[in-house]
Amino acid sequence: MPTETLSVLVPVWNERPTIEKLLNAVVAVDAGVTLEVLVADDGSTDGTREILSRLNLPGVKVVFMDQNVGRGGVIKHLWTLATGSIIVHQDADLEYDPQDYKQLVAPILDGQADVVYGSRFKGSIGRMRWLNRMGNLVMTGACRTLYGVQVSDLMTCYKMYRRPLIDGLQIRASGFDFEAEFTARLAQRGARFAEVPVSFYGRTFEEGKKIRAVDAVRVMRELIRCKFEGERRA
Repeated sequence: MPTETLSVLVPVWNERPTIEKLLNAVVAVDAGVTLEVLVADDGSTDGTREILSRLNLPGVKVVFMDQNVGRGGVIKHLWTLATGSIIVHQDADLEYDPQDYKQLVAPILDGQADVVYGSRFKGSIGRMRWLNRMGNLVMTGACRTLYGVQVSDLMTCYKMYRRPLIDGLQIRASGFDFEAEFTARLAQRGARFAEVPVSFYGRTFEEGKKIRAVDAVRVMRELIRCKFEGERRA
């Protein structure tokens, strides 16, 4: 029997075409741990909320945000509900494969790492725009230079980590810049990082992709700010 629980945090905003298929894929995963799936709708207006309202899947809890708070804001809220000893972030757009949980969790269960990032650049990438690829490589390079963290994919969705790492953690960012501040603060806390390859199949803006060029500017700003500002303690 599994001795640890993995809390899967799923921020959702306007993902009507994919959300049900994604959640069915998540609950079907056998990663050698018990799954707790926490889904938060961030003010969807496309019918996603109606799908989630009638959804009935084992181990899945759905909450509805009172107002749109951004992807990072949703994750911070779900931290307050998660009970697992390990946490992972999961986007609702089917760009990532939940079957990768098993290889993500292995270094944590083996005691080799406190946090594991799923690297698309070490795995397989389908349909990633050239601009997104170059932007991610620049942001990741800046992260390595500023914090000494040997990761190849800063903006990956798949970030898995031990729960104690976020105890008392105060993150200011609430959009995609959350990825930068989160990584910076974990590095400053002395977390042991590892990476594993994951698969990725991107979607277009017409299909619902949400990250924009302005988000890269915000990410770089957060990486620099966190370098020179100490962590705020709860």
